[in-house]
This record gives sequence, C-alpha cells and structure tokens, in this order.
Amino acid sequence: MTEPTIPQLQPMPEDWQRALAVVAHPDDLEYGCAAAIAAWTDAGREVGYVLATRGEAGIDTLAPAECRPLREREQRASAAVVGVSSVEFLDHRDGVVEYGLALRRDIAAAVRRHRPELVITLNHRDTWGGVAWNTPDHVAVGRAVLDAAGDAGNRWIFPELVEQGLQPWNGVRWVAVAGSATPTHAVDASPGLERAVASLLEHRAYIEALTDEAPEAYARKFLTGAATSVGERFGGRPAVAFELFHR
Repeated sequence: MTEPTIPQLQPMPEDWQRALAVVAHPDDLEYGCAAAIAAWTDAGREVGYVLATRGEAGIDTLAPAECRPLREREQRASAAVVGVSSVEFLDHRDGVVEYGLALRRDIAAAVRRHRPELVITLNHRDTWGGVAWNTPDHVAVGRAVLDAAGDAGNRWIFPELVEQGLQPWNGVRWVAVAGSATPTHAVDASPGLERAVASLLEHRAYIEALTDEAPEAYARKFLTGAATSVGERFGGRPAVAFELFHR
C-alpha cells in the first residue's frame, strides 16, 4: 500500500518591504518565528514587533511589578539579536487579554503606524494541533490581529484614530500565522537558526523558571527540532512554517 504524500509547503512571498509582528507576550515570537525574521532583516526588510502585554504574569516566582521590566528588557534584547529595533508594548494585562474593540483598536492603530505589507501573529485557534489547549491571550490576540488588519484600512472603523493623525492603511496584503496546525507556507530557517537560538536565550529568566534543563540545550533542542520537523514538508531544509491568509 502506497503511503500518502505529505503536502509540501510553499515559499513565503518575497515581494514586500515592511512587516509587523503582533503577539501576546515576550517570547512568543522567539518560540518559532525568529529564524524567519533574521532572514528577512538580513535581506534588508523592515520588521517591527508589537506585544499586547509585557509578560508580567509569566514567572510564578516574580511578582508582576518586578517581572514586567525584566521581561521587557529581555524582549528588546531578543529582538535586537535578529535585527529588530522597533518593539512596542500595548499594556494589556498579561493572562487576561480580552478579545474586543479595545484590542482591535490598539492593533489597528499599530498597523496604521507601521504600515506593513505583511502582518505576523501566533496561533489563534483553541488548541495546538488538537493536542494541547492554547492560552486565552494567544487566541484573543491572534483573532484581533486578523480583524485589525482589515480595520486599519477603514476610516469609519475607529474614526478617532484619524483624529489622532493615523490615516487608514490598506496596504496589508497577507497575515501569516505561526504555530498553526494547518500551515501553507514556510521560510528556510538555515541562515537564521543560530540567531534564533540566541534570540530565545535572551529570555533567560523566563526559561530558567520554566525548565530545569540548561537554557542553551533547551533552546537549541526546541528550535532545531521544530525547524527539522517543518523541513520534512519544505524540501528537507530546516524551516519556519506559517498559515498564510491573503487580504
């Protein structure tokens, strides 16, 4: 009996100059997207980060007031490793981010400020491949990103943004979802994989609270394992996968 052929992933579009990654927490991008982002910035493309929270509820042994500035510093350092200098925080409360108009407005405003052609976010579905339950923050932010990419182009949705000097932006051509169980496209991770590991390692305080494993071994095993798995559907090359939505 012939085994079923694994559908191959298509290369991500390359005819763009600016991208905006919008996720819930510090470290969300480093657990999967950083190798792709490093490759894009190497090619001269601009990538900005917007985070809904500062990750203040992410370390059980640290109170939010102490955790908040630590995780912000780690995120800025992590972004710099892969060539990203623009990092913004929307200051929604970590762990209790709510999908709704306030979140959509904040993300639409960010899209208007950055004017990207490509918007990147994280898995917005209830589970990770039907195996593990997703967090409410990821679900809320991912859904809001998909909606806000359209909101940003309509002057009659959130008209107060125009009053603040943020003109509509209809230039978003794609929204790419990382961590999807149904990816469609991929980026070769080989050129950026070492920097992706280094980028994740900048979240050292978070990793040390998360696992007893040595941070270097943990980060390398997680990222190389994920990239190798995706590569089985991308010509055998280590890769970062995305589910791509066209706008």
